[in-house]
Amino acid sequence: MAFSNPISDLFGKSPIKPLQEHMGIVNKCSVQLEPFFTAAMDGQWDSASNIFDSISADENIADDLKKQFRLNMPKNLFMPVSRSDLLSILGYQDRIANLSKDICGIVLGRKMEIPKTLQTDFMGFIKSTIQASEQALKAINELDELLETGFVGQEVQFVKKLIKELDAKEQKVDKKERKLRHHLFQLEGDLPPIHVMFLYNIIDNIGEIADTAESVGNRLELLIAK
Repeated sequence: MAFSNPISDLFGKSPIKPLQEHMGIVNKCSVQLEPFFTAAMDGQWDSASNIFDSISADENIADDLKKQFRLNMPKNLFMPVSRSDLLSILGYQDRIANLSKDICGIVLGRKMEIPKTLQTDFMGFIKSTIQASEQALKAINELDELLETGFVGQEVQFVKKLIKELDAKEQKVDKKERKLRHHLFQLEGDLPPIHVMFLYNIIDNIGEIADTAESVGNRLELLIAK
């Protein structure tokens, strides 16, 4: 995503736009998990390395946006949302980018092989996790509309629907994670213990992306409730 203006120019009169910009970059990090793991499973480590570099660059942009957000946010907001609520959402969003980078860094650093019999379920798990992140982005992108309507009316119902769909997507990820962990458990005896440990760690962290995306939705739901 190209920025025509300096990061500080994104802030403008309201903190909502940069929060949405941040979530957009964060989502770019998670979306790249799919091509990264496709390359890794095919043993195309040069391609995987290039994708990791792209994720790292986006994560750095997200970090810069986060810092500017914190530095430029006024102590007192003349808005129906609190400073602490927005900072909380920002923190959850940032976690998604960090997890995406960390996951790929570990896989790339160890050139981890995903057992063939796990690969189909593994990619389904990743795709569902990405869908949760994308749904969180959809919800956050409605925050400016919520402010314009004063957190009332049809827009509130629409955002609640998006959050409900996000919850459903996260539950879908949970089910796929349980299935994947059970399948890995059945393979443990045929794999090096240290490899099994790292596989469980990667699975946990991918699942945490969906959990964190759901937390973004939960915080937005609390704003609506206030």
